[in-house]
Amino acid sequence: MKNFIFDLDGTLIDTMDMYLLPLQSVLAKHGYNITHEETKPLFGITAADALGQIGVPEADRQAIEDEWYKVVYAQNATINTFDGVDDTLAQLNDADGVKLIVATSKVRDEYEAEFIPKFEIAKYFSGAVTASDTKNHKPAPDPILAGIKEGNGIAEDSVYVGDTINDMRAAHAAGIKFAGAMWGAAMPERLADADYKLTHPSDLLKLL
Repeated sequence: MKNFIFDLDGTLIDTMDMYLLPLQSVLAKHGYNITHEETKPLFGITAADALGQIGVPEADRQAIEDEWYKVVYAQNATINTFDGVDDTLAQLNDADGVKLIVATSKVRDEYEAEFIPKFEIAKYFSGAVTASDTKNHKPAPDPILAGIKEGNGIAEDSVYVGDTINDMRAAHAAGIKFAGAMWGAAMPERLADADYKLTHPSDLLKLL
């Protein structure tokens, strides 16, 4: 593999509780009572898509999204990369002819404000596709296809690394292999059809 395309949340950085616990509490204020378990399938898709799946009317989504994200970042939580991510990305970055690309459900503003300046690993990526850059989002193939193009790659030499079923569906819809980041998967049983099941980030080095 020469073109490694990465999801961020739940794959490289440990953010599940940071997003889902505030979502649960904000929704409860607006009369949507869902359990933490019921929020897990919403992790890793855009905020608008998540609220739509819950049944929030389109006219109400932006206000609830703004409230949700205000709570998320008011926490001032310490967000860490998963163990082994930093070293693995450094080794992949040093490998001959390898490109590292991000394909995330974060919007461009959030990616540039909350990822690039706060995580050392951002320096390893030569490009990024955010939710602001494609009309259709995961599980549609558009972000992955854009990631292949961003890395000047071809499908046969590309792999998408993610932690959710929507990541896997997007990769397969784009015609590339999917590597399941089992260390961050909230629902690992849903990744049974992953082409590669990774138990540690260093397993990615076997794909070189």
